[in-house]
Amino acid sequence: AATVAAHPVVVYSKSRCGYSARTKSLFDSLGVEYHAVELDKAADGAAMQTALARLTKQRTVPNVFVRGSHLGGNDATQAAALSGELQKMLGLTS
Repeated sequence: AATVAAHPVVVYSKSRCGYSARTKSLFDSLGVEYHAVELDKAADGAAMQTALARLTKQRTVPNVFVRGSHLGGNDATQAAALSGELQKMLGLTS
């Protein structure tokens, strides 16, 4: 929770996950800085993933939070970008 509160965009990810890479590329293309937590590199990654699953009801990665709100995985993030909702959440559009 502290990580999500400390950063406008947090992507819980795994370094070899193609869906996570697509999500991070999307934020890169928007020029949006994000904080990535690579669960497969973190010592407590498995415990974090279990806690995230309890909190969000989503066990898969990426698991994306924007301004403290859970957005979802890659599909939800891509859909939000396509609709313009992600840009609104980030304050990129009015």
